[in-house]
Amino acid sequence: MKSTVEQLSPTRVRINVEVPFDELKPNFDRAYRKLASQVRIPGFRPGKAPARVIESRIGRAPILDEVINEAIPAKYMEAVNAGSIHALGQPDIEVTKLEDNDHLAFTAEVDVRPEITLPAFGEFSVSVEDVELTDAEVDEQLDELRARFGTLTGADRPVEDGDFVSVDLSATVDGQEVEEAKTSGLSYQVGSGELIDGIDEALVGAAAGETKTFTTKLVAGEFAGQDAEVSVTVQSVKVRELPAADDDFAQLASEYDTIEELRGDLRERLSRVKKMQQGVQARDKVLDALLEVVEVPLPDKVLEAEVESRQHDAVHPFEHDEAKLNEYLATQDKTREDFDAELRAEAEKSVKTQLVLDAIAEAEGVQVSDAELTERIIYQAQRFGISPDEYVQRAQQSGQLGAIFADVRRGKALASVVRQATVTDAEGNTVDLSELFGAAEEPAAESAEDTAVEAKSDDSKEPVAP
Repeated sequence: MKSTVEQLSPTRVRINVEVPFDELKPNFDRAYRKLASQVRIPGFRPGKAPARVIESRIGRAPILDEVINEAIPAKYMEAVNAGSIHALGQPDIEVTKLEDNDHLAFTAEVDVRPEITLPAFGEFSVSVEDVELTDAEVDEQLDELRARFGTLTGADRPVEDGDFVSVDLSATVDGQEVEEAKTSGLSYQVGSGELIDGIDEALVGAAAGETKTFTTKLVAGEFAGQDAEVSVTVQSVKVRELPAADDDFAQLASEYDTIEELRGDLRERLSRVKKMQQGVQARDKVLDALLEVVEVPLPDKVLEAEVESRQHDAVHPFEHDEAKLNEYLATQDKTREDFDAELRAEAEKSVKTQLVLDAIAEAEGVQVSDAELTERIIYQAQRFGISPDEYVQRAQQSGQLGAIFADVRRGKALASVVRQATVTDAEGNTVDLSELFGAAEEPAAESAEDTAVEAKSDDSKEPVAP
């Protein structure tokens, strides 16, 4: 096989491939076996007819079609590997010549990762917020822990903020009942903001058995973006009583004997969380600084695929009804043009980020171990509430295993940049992030790195190249 590569643009190439027929003999053998099993020929058992008999029966064309359809993808990949081409997405293939018993020629145009000039990572300098921990924050954590051990008791009074209520809900739009909004016996904590806008204000001051009505805009479903008249009936009112914050509670809720020991543990945990948040902030700022200085021509088809994916995700909650999406945007004082512009800008940043981090991963020689890949799979499976085995099966069926690998690799690449950058707090003191990203001369620890990089994964789509 012979292959040449033409550079059509910084992000696209044309691969010219010529394959002599003698290299296609295995393909012909498989084609004959496959067709022999599908064609009934008198005097021969299924699958046993000789090639010349099959050819005389069905003609040469179906055999050539079978051979070409099987051979071209394999030969294309062979040419890509031989040319060390970083192909992105699916190629546009065209058969340019087919001379039977001589040779097959085809071209494949495909987007490629552009050449990217990377800066010196040690020159990056970013500032992050100070890690400040107040007694009030520790008290808040302690109260949340006490709430887990609290008890609900009935309250013979009107609803107050923070109460737990059991309610019946119904809604209408222009007199038409909204079926998906109808429910009874729904438990809700007033003030949590976990239901529709306006319900907290309607509930406060209502007594058991009382019905309140209010108007709100629906954000999903058949009537998304439209005003609805909502009726809420209070069935019961309960208040949560918290246990006293004393040594007895510390022994009940933890491994500690005293409340002060428990508060100390909560303080240490909060401090670690804030340190993690500081690391995430550093990572995001380093990434923004990186994207600011690196020039990256974006492959057209890869970018359009990212835009289409995001558009699909945006309209999905509205049952893929563009009109409903536009109505919802109007309620947010946003035009469709503004929305599309923001979506495209986000897609451009996502593709650029992936390309830059892939280039860094290659330049830095970033490797992904089986343990790191397994850790990410377990984490993702927990997020979706399924077993790791089921998650892997789904990933295999959808062709996403390569995407998971690429996501971990990009996370490690970004961590390597953060390790080399200078990070200071608001007062100008150098911030040590080695606990999160590893020391500069060592690989980043798996768990810390995954935690620090994972926040980017929610926004990423299928990677442009595994």
